[in-house]
Amino acid sequence: MRQADWYVIQVQAGREAKACEVVWRAWRNAAKGGEDEGALEECFSPTYEFRRKEHGEWVLKESLLLPGYVIAVTRDPWSLARALYSTPEFTRLLTMGKTFVPLSKDDKSWMEQWTTQGDRSIPISFAYKEGDTIVVTEGPLVGLEGMITRVNRRRRVAHVEIHAGQVTVHTTVGLEVLPSTETQDS
Repeated sequence: MRQADWYVIQVQAGREAKACEVVWRAWRNAAKGGEDEGALEECFSPTYEFRRKEHGEWVLKESLLLPGYVIAVTRDPWSLARALYSTPEFTRLLTMGKTFVPLSKDDKSWMEQWTTQGDRSIPISFAYKEGDTIVVTEGPLVGLEGMITRVNRRRRVAHVEIHAGQVTVHTTVGLEVLPSTETQDS
């Protein structure tokens, strides 16, 4: 049996959680008509963790990794597309011409490495600045400094690129840039 791929579905921004419910409902309705019920393994809207200072204390927060998109894990994108066609919500499976394009293998394995099914939240990375370059020492961005397009030290995020075929999505992940002698516990 074919391994499931991660397909990106464009949805209305701000309604990602609702869109996941709609995708599951549409899939269950399609499965009643004889589709393989197990072909849709997961539907989620990934998040990332970051820290923000509130009332003088550092608080761990979460934000959407891909605003306006959800990810569906399936072996059968054609059945998923047919199921989405019947939904009242805006849901569009990303394509390249007439081919459904999964998330790139690198981005999929990166996300799988740092998250688990049921908890798709990317943890904070820690780094220090060496001259004009950022050196990531801990977290999901270790060794992937090339993905970083910009760093906003004040907001404690790094702007990165995630690829689905030839479609590039610009997003942010949590990044603490610390002085080289400081550790994450401080």
